[in-house]
Amino acid sequence: MTPTFKSILLAGAIAIAPAHAFAAPKEAPVAEVVTVPTPPQVEDEASSEYDSEASAEAAKAKMQNEMDEAIALVEKMFDTSSLPPIEPARLALAQKTMGALIPAGSLEKMVDNLYGKMFKTIMGEFGGQSDLMLSIQTGVESEQIAKLDEATKGKVADMFDPHRKEREDQITKVIKPLISEVLGDMEPPMREGMSKAYARKFTAAQLTDINGFLATPTGTLYANEWMALQADPEVMVAVIKAVPPLITKFIDRAPELEKDFKDLPKEKQLSDFDDKELGKLAKLMKVDVKVLKEQRDMWKTDAVEATDAVAVDVADDYAVDAAADAAVAAEAAADAADYTTDAVADPAYDRSNWSAADLKRVEDLETAYENASLAAQQAAEEAAANASKRSKLPNK
Repeated sequence: MTPTFKSILLAGAIAIAPAHAFAAPKEAPVAEVVTVPTPPQVEDEASSEYDSEASAEAAKAKMQNEMDEAIALVEKMFDTSSLPPIEPARLALAQKTMGALIPAGSLEKMVDNLYGKMFKTIMGEFGGQSDLMLSIQTGVESEQIAKLDEATKGKVADMFDPHRKEREDQITKVIKPLISEVLGDMEPPMREGMSKAYARKFTAAQLTDINGFLATPTGTLYANEWMALQADPEVMVAVIKAVPPLITKFIDRAPELEKDFKDLPKEKQLSDFDDKELGKLAKLMKVDVKVLKEQRDMWKTDAVEATDAVAVDVADDYAVDAAADAAVAAEAAADAADYTTDAVADPAYDRSNWSAADLKRVEDLETAYENASLAAQQAAEEAAANASKRSKLPNK
């Protein structure tokens, strides 16, 4: 897993920084040394180059630290330090097995099953020919665009971007080698890990049988295809179709699961401990019982204050949420108004030219914005009044 993250993150850092930040320094020609003030523009460029390079290095260091933490967590979850050593002869047989099952390029072959189809589909959706993109570019409703045939959609997209095919090919040309490099980095550690797992799972005799099969024509074909078949279109379609029933089961059983969890006894807090329990706890932890008593009393005080503040918090939270919703709505309405003002010269924004359905939708949203703003204001006033009553705050 580590090579994947490293390769992707390093590539991302390099892509973010300007190309000149990573360019090799050129040898300067021999010249007389003359002190000349550095123009401000040159200083800015040098500073920018340094900042970009420093930022990239800082980003790499930060990401490396995060990866190290993730690796440490996985190593803790799947601790292998207590496993017995593997017999060298048995490990050699398993390594031979993995050499056949994970030959060089096998991971890339598996991803190619997805890459050619999934990547091209995504590029098609966002590359200018999808109903969504054509609707955004032209302002014509998606339903109307959907009635066009693919050839016509292609011609429309070409009018906006005559070089889109070359652009897609260039993106593929740039990304695919990076993916190949990343997958190539993954194969050796994957072979090593699976060799050890197979050596522990199968006996030397069983590994010999497996290797014998993999050496046959049928076994060789299986070894070359088994991994790529994990991403076969029929497998992918079958798996994705199995997801909705899984989600539905959780939704249908939510009340039952909630009841089961509610029936579980709640965990104790320090404030629930009596003096005897505190004494036992202090003995186990080898601390002064007074320390625990102070903490317990503080917990109890906080609990009482929290109970008194619950009603106020609920009212305040409601008011804040309502106000936030209203603010978002107001901002959206303001943006829409600005956009409409900018586009006033365009007859497409003249409401008299809109369909009845579109006009109704816009007017309904505008009404909803107004109602939300009024509701938020009223809720805030009620919350403030409740807070003053329950917390005895002075009215301003």
